[in-house]
Amino acid sequence: MTPSPRWKTVVFDLDGTLCNTIDLILASFAHAHRAVLGEELDETVARSWIGRTLHDIYQPWGDKAEELRLAYLDFNLANLERLQTSFDGIDRLLADLGVAEVQLGIVTSKQRTSAERSLAASGLTGLVPVVCAMGETEHHKPHPEPILHAVQELQADPASSVYIGDAVVDVRAAQAAGIDQIAVTWGAGDRTELLLTQPTAVCDSVDELARVLLG
Repeated sequence: MTPSPRWKTVVFDLDGTLCNTIDLILASFAHAHRAVLGEELDETVARSWIGRTLHDIYQPWGDKAEELRLAYLDFNLANLERLQTSFDGIDRLLADLGVAEVQLGIVTSKQRTSAERSLAASGLTGLVPVVCAMGETEHHKPHPEPILHAVQELQADPASSVYIGDAVVDVRAAQAAGIDQIAVTWGAGDRTELLLTQPTAVCDSVDELARVLLG
């Protein structure tokens, strides 16, 4: 059966959507809190931070913010390949979207270097041509600027574009950008909280996402 893509352009979040970095991120948050503050971090709180920038997350700690950020990054980069895993079927989905001539992009709160390492660790290098990483726009999610930047880089029409992510900030950023949104539930986000944002669609598996995207 010939696929019939619903959207001509598909932009993905990275962490918790394309790459299973959740354990890595939670361990990095826990390490930073323990090393800098001497405190144990509640995992529920840490999960709620996923998708936001480290600057935004650590800003409330004032003069400790930069130390926390650096402790997080040191641990994260040292343990990326050890703690990151892959989501089954994502590589096949990206390949199928490419065959269907869907334009693909990524918007992530990661720095470009770590984003590229995550893609490589999950065997996704080269499957998504446009990556908008941390620092490449003035604002970041939930601000719409990085999503709009990726859509512009792809020379795409926002009306035929969709953004896919696992966090509330992903849905809100896409809504602010005026494009459709798909929330996926295999990452860090809480399904009930994702539903409350009223995204265009919610998908509970990669196969379900493939059906929504490719018909």
